Amino acid sequence: MRTPVLLLLSLVAACGEADPQADPAPEAGAVVDAAPDAAGDAAADDAAPAQDAGADAPDAARPPVERVTLAHAFGPRELEPFQEETRCVQWTLDNDAALYVERVALANGGGFHHSNWFVVPEDEFPGEDGYFRCRQRGFDELRAALAGAVLFAQSTQSQFEEQRLGDGVVIKVPPRHKVVANVHLLNLSAGPTTTSLQMALDVVHPRDVRVVVTPFRYSYLPLTLPALQASRFTADCHMADAYRRTTGQPFDMKLYWLLPHYHELGNWFDVTIRGGTRDGESIYRLDGFDAEPHGKAFDPPLDISDIDGLAVTCGYDNPRPVEVGWGTGDQEMCVMLGFAEARIMLDNSVVANSSLQREELGISYFSGPCVVLAVPKAEGQAPPTPEELAGPLVVPAADDPGEVGQEPECVDTPADALALTEPTLENLHGVVFRPSCAFSACHGATRPAAGLDLSSPDAATLEASLRGHQVDGGPLVVPGDPEASPLYQRVARCVPTDAAREELAHMPLNSPTLLPPDRVALVRDWILSLEASP
Repeated sequence: MRTPVLLLLSLVAACGEADPQADPAPEAGAVVDAAPDAAGDAAADDAAPAQDAGADAPDAARPPVERVTLAHAFGPRELEPFQEETRCVQWTLDNDAALYVERVALANGGGFHHSNWFVVPEDEFPGEDGYFRCRQRGFDELRAALAGAVLFAQSTQSQFEEQRLGDGVVIKVPPRHKVVANVHLLNLSAGPTTTSLQMALDVVHPRDVRVVVTPFRYSYLPLTLPALQASRFTADCHMADAYRRTTGQPFDMKLYWLLPHYHELGNWFDVTIRGGTRDGESIYRLDGFDAEPHGKAFDPPLDISDIDGLAVTCGYDNPRPVEVGWGTGDQEMCVMLGFAEARIMLDNSVVANSSLQREELGISYFSGPCVVLAVPKAEGQAPPTPEELAGPLVVPAADDPGEVGQEPECVDTPADALALTEPTLENLHGVVFRPSCAFSACHGATRPAAGLDLSSPDAATLEASLRGHQVDGGPLVVPGDPEASPLYQRVARCVPTDAAREELAHMPLNSPTLLPPDRVALVRDWILSLEASP
């Protein structure tokens, strides 16, 4: 039952699909200020963080923290074999009062390569809730960020992900706003699939708000990954200078969240401080890619007010005989989303003039000039008002949270599951290995986990890899015996065990659930069809 809830108890954009050829490049270090007067007003409004009037009172004197979960299921989405599509999706909140979101959770049934989420006024991109073609409503990520706020960004291929910035650290949803997202769906399987998407928002009472965060973004758009080679792309973004010139105030920024975004060829990500007392310090480093959530929360926040800027590096290993550029599908990206306590939004981008700097130990190092776009926050992104602090928590109707916003429950594959198709190695590669094992870069050709490469479509090569691989001194595949084969156990059991009965992680490693039963049954039937080697 959907009823309004009235409780009296107690941002740009990540991973944008920007076109690197859309506009000529401004000069390096240029500061583009769309509305300096508005930025100055915003700076004055945000001179102090949003604090509860009783924030310094003893805990015993404060009422308990009040949270309500709003949840929404966007319905099923069917994808044909090898189908790729970009769509937008909308959830109208019907909120008469501002919502202060402390936690965002996103769950999907697979096939969601990445997605970028915003809150905008209800009259922006007008139309019905659900999926729609972005261009039909004129959706644009920068326009969405300027009109409202950045809400969330999904890590590449993650199926369950939470964004929690800290107690009382929130993203503000002003009254009569809606959630809208740009989602990229990709089915690399040779079989059709039906997926799903759910979102949950944990909303806190205004009196429990400590900080309303502001988004910032980094992008390296002119990516050109050399063929058959490792490469890294770096830019130094002078954020402090842009901040001071736009606001007329000292650079004062506290960092709460960083999230990188690249695709399957990505194998390195680093954020390093430039200037100040911690010059040269790496504050985020990610080695490799495993399709798991990689947002990093800084709790307590990282005060970077004395720095000059940040150097951001994305690294790749391209085993293909052709160059790879910026884009979706089999192309690459280099993007970072951050949330901070700041007076304005900062969009840091390399848009042109990327050049090779040096080659060292088999890696080509590129860099380009970083252009900083300084943008005022939307009017509604102010701290809670005295009236909100003194009033009740008011939230709109929503779906029953149920399992939405919770990590899906893993269920073992039924013994009587029927295979999707004939148990050939060609089908096994197309339906199971390529989309679920190799595409997540775990068992791809570049640096295959445990030395097991499942990326080859050649049947003889793939069979040799499977039948010749050893696990804990025994074979990965025991011909004719799925139950004795670690390959089957790892994909069919939520908690598989080894020969010593030690618990192991199920596969795919990045998924909270197993593959669909008809895919797992295909692995079982292929093992059953094998004959022992002479």
